[in-house]
Amino acid sequence: MGDLPQLLVSGIAAGAVYALAALGFTLLWQAAGVINFAQGEFVMLPTFAILIAIKAGASLWLAFLIACALAMLVLGVGFKRVVVDPLVRFGVIPLVIATMGLSIGLKNGTKAGYSALAFPVPSAFPSGQLAFGGVSFSYADLGTLLLAGIIVVGLQSFLNRTVTGRAMQAVAQNTDAARVLGIDVQRMVLYTFLINAVLATVAALLIAPSYLAKFDMGDSIGQKAFFAAIIGGFNQTRGALLGGVLIGVLENIVGFYISPAYKEGVALLLFLAVILFRPEGLLGKAEERKV
Repeated sequence: MGDLPQLLVSGIAAGAVYALAALGFTLLWQAAGVINFAQGEFVMLPTFAILIAIKAGASLWLAFLIACALAMLVLGVGFKRVVVDPLVRFGVIPLVIATMGLSIGLKNGTKAGYSALAFPVPSAFPSGQLAFGGVSFSYADLGTLLLAGIIVVGLQSFLNRTVTGRAMQAVAQNTDAARVLGIDVQRMVLYTFLINAVLATVAALLIAPSYLAKFDMGDSIGQKAFFAAIIGGFNQTRGALLGGVLIGVLENIVGFYISPAYKEGVALLLFLAVILFRPEGLLGKAEERKV
């Protein structure tokens, strides 16, 4: 049992990264009705942006800021203007197909244009461990928890305590009513895309040292983020956090106490269980549909 606290902390740290990517899923769905199946690649691209900036001589944190700016431009504004805006009027299915195609294109484009090899990315936190109460915790896990916590708390505070954040929530809840109230709907939706780009870049910074920079690293991240969003409730931002943490913790526990071979199947099994017994998600609300 002495290993359990360490497993929990490292599992929550991994789950926090999944949750950041899952938050992007829920925010885009709520604000724009977009399910972005290229979300994993939206984490992969900033990872390579950070790597390239570091190789060009930038420090890690400067490289992160550069990646954030590029992500907001390309994965925020560019994604909305080039992919979403022309297709959104045709419904969800064309957007789903388009983001699937975008995922394949970004992955193969990175493989052909940069490399198929995996490259190490420096960690934002020092190596080593902190001993507390007879249990050792890595600085990487503690730093990940701290940074992810700051991002999540900051995002929730922005959404709940600022005029812009409340306007974004109004758009997510009822677009037509928000437009009647004089809210600039398109601007609020654009802000959501920009926030998603930043969340993906933060996830890249935190997960790249363990996943390495590789063209297909987004496959696993995107899948787990999607599962986390469904498990927690696709219409609840808090659900994305719960889903990500559950996946991270259960993966660690199963991998340690049962077998590492079953670790990657945890997210899928949890996803199937929730779909069968609580389709709206653990924190989600059932939504009525007019036919």
